[in-house]
Amino acid sequence: MNLWRGEKALILASQSRARRDVLSNAGLGFEAVPAEIDERSVELKSGLSAPGEVAGLLAEAKAQAVSGQHPGHYVVGADQTLALGSRRFSKPADRDAAVAQLEALAGRTHELHSAVAVVRDGRVLFTHVGVARMTMRPLNRAAIDAYLASAGAAVLESVGCYQLEGLGVHLFERIEGDYFTILGLPLLPLLGFLRAEGVIDLKGS
Repeated sequence: MNLWRGEKALILASQSRARRDVLSNAGLGFEAVPAEIDERSVELKSGLSAPGEVAGLLAEAKAQAVSGQHPGHYVVGADQTLALGSRRFSKPADRDAAVAQLEALAGRTHELHSAVAVVRDGRVLFTHVGVARMTMRPLNRAAIDAYLASAGAAVLESVGCYQLEGLGVHLFERIEGDYFTILGLPLLPLLGFLRAEGVIDLKGS
């Protein structure tokens, strides 16, 4: 079932498996087109440092980059930042970096800031930033090593070294926030915007 009713295909400016699954499971047909931007350069030039602002900036930048190549299309951009107090995390470069991240996060509460933006013909039509608070259970080195051995290379694909929809759920003792925000695409606000635009149809085809 494809609920998309736009004149042109919906575009997701990302190759993230989690984000693609979120849209697919919601019944929206789309094309995935990765945004070719230098995220760190965009962030540095902006002068922004607040996690939510950075996530919003990068979501818009990704959507804008792809929108320029696809006139007339609704383009969805998304980004996520992880903050532990004033410290922000990026995806770990290797296993040692993953160990260091998990040791820093274990037994503490961090925040995920997930932003979504919709752009068409270079104009920003919609933005939203959601926040989830994630409390990781205490983990000793043996527990971290066991988790990394089980989760494998997938831990390097996500900031914080976890996918909540997979083995990462075992790392947590408390979660406060929207599930889709945690996955990196605040779906409910996005669907609300698309319904208001008249480009999705719950009756399906």
